[in-house]
Amino acid sequence: MSNLIERSSDWFERYLVPPLGALASNIYLQAVRDAFVIFTLPLIIAGSLFLIVANPPIHALEVLITPYQNALLVPFELSFGLMALFLAFGVAYSLAQYRRTEPVQPGILAIVLFLVATVPIGNIANLTLGDLLPYLGGNGLLVGILAGILSTEGMRWFRNSRFTIKLPKTVPQNVKRAFEALVPTFILLTAVWSLEWFVSAHTFVQNHQVYQLTIPILLMRVFEPLVVIQNSYPAALIEIVLMMLLWSVGIHGMNVVMAIALPFWLDTLAGNIHGGHGIVTEPFFHIFAHLGGSGATWPLVIYMLRSRSAQLRTVGKVALGPAIFNINEPVTFGVPMALNPIMMIPFILVPAIIVTINYFAFSIGLVHVPVVMQPFTVPLGVSGFVATGGDIRGSLLQFFDLAVSAIIYYPFFKAWERILVAREETTAQAEESPKLIMAQVR
Repeated sequence: MSNLIERSSDWFERYLVPPLGALASNIYLQAVRDAFVIFTLPLIIAGSLFLIVANPPIHALEVLITPYQNALLVPFELSFGLMALFLAFGVAYSLAQYRRTEPVQPGILAIVLFLVATVPIGNIANLTLGDLLPYLGGNGLLVGILAGILSTEGMRWFRNSRFTIKLPKTVPQNVKRAFEALVPTFILLTAVWSLEWFVSAHTFVQNHQVYQLTIPILLMRVFEPLVVIQNSYPAALIEIVLMMLLWSVGIHGMNVVMAIALPFWLDTLAGNIHGGHGIVTEPFFHIFAHLGGSGATWPLVIYMLRSRSAQLRTVGKVALGPAIFNINEPVTFGVPMALNPIMMIPFILVPAIIVTINYFAFSIGLVHVPVVMQPFTVPLGVSGFVATGGDIRGSLLQFFDLAVSAIIYYPFFKAWERILVAREETTAQAEESPKLIMAQVR
C-alpha cells in the first residue's frame, strides 16, 4: 500500500502540479484575486449588512423598517453597487505591484477609463446615478477588470518605450512621474472614449423599449450565454472539482477559481438581491460547499479527535479551533489531504456531491437562493441563515450536507488511520529494539 501511495504521489507531482501551478501563478489572475480580496470584499460585506437590516427576516421588523428602507439601502448601493469601480482601481494597483511599477497612477487612470467606458456618450446632465448603478456594480465587473489591466500594461509599455516625455534626472521624481504618465493617459483615454462613442451610436431593444448601447451592456449581451451557462449545474460541478484538484496538489483552489469566476458569481448575486433566482454565487461555494473549510472537512476533525493514530489526534486538536471558522489548512496539510491518493478521493468527491445536493435544493425552491455575501469565517448555522436572507432552511441545509460529508469520509478516514497506526507501531518497535538489545547486553 505504501508503494502505491508513493507512486501515485510521484504521478501527481509530475503531471498535475506543473499545469495547475502555472494556472495559479498567472500574474493577471493573481492581480484580479488580490483586487477582489483587498479592495472590494470589505465594502461588499459591509454593504451587505445594510441589506440585511433593510430586509429583516421577521415580519414585524419588516413592517417597522419599511418607511426607512430606501434610506437604509443607500450605504448598500454605494458600496456593493459600486464594486466594479473599486475593482478597476484594485486590479490596476495590484498588477502594477506585480510588475514593480508605480501603482497609484494606473489605479486612478483605470477609474477614469472605466467611467468613460460606462457612461453613454451624450448629455451627462440628463443621466442619474440610478441609471448607471447597474453597470458600476455587478454588470460592470468585466469592464472594470479590463480597464485595470489596460491602464497598468499601457502605462508600463509607454514608460519603457520612446513614446513618452523624458525629463532630466535633476527634476524631482514626482514631477517626472507626472509627465511620464501624460502621454499614456491621453492616448488610452482617447482610445476608450472613441470606442465608447462608436458603441453608444447604436441602440438595442429590450422589453419593447429602445436603449443606448454602452461597452458594459455590449459585453453583457456578448457574454450572456456564458453567464447562463455559468449558473448551470455542470458549471458548478466543474468549478468545485477544479477547486479541489488544485487543493489536492497544495494550491489554494478557491483563490484560483474565484479570480476567473467571481465576476459572474457577483453578477448573479446582484440579480438575486433584486428578485432573481441565480444559484451559482460566491456564497453557494464559500458558505454551502466549504463546510469547515475547502473539502467540507468538519467531520474529519471530529473523527481525528477520537483516532487511534497519534498523528491524527494531534492534527485534530490543532484543527478544531480553526474549523469552527471554516479554516482547514491544518487538515489539508496535516492529515494530509494534499498529494494523498487515499484522502484525495473523498476530498474531491464530498464537495461534488454537496454541490449537487445544494443545486437541487436551491433550484426547486427548498431553500431561498443566496442573497448576502459575508466573511467565510462565519460559523455554520449562522452563515446559512444570513446568506439566504434569514431563511432557517439555509442552516438546515448546511447540517444535512455535514451529515453527508461525515458518511462519505468515514471509510476513507478509517483506511488512512489503519495505515498511520501501522506506521506508528513499526516506528515504535524500531525505537524499542535498540533499548532491548542494550538491556540484554547489560
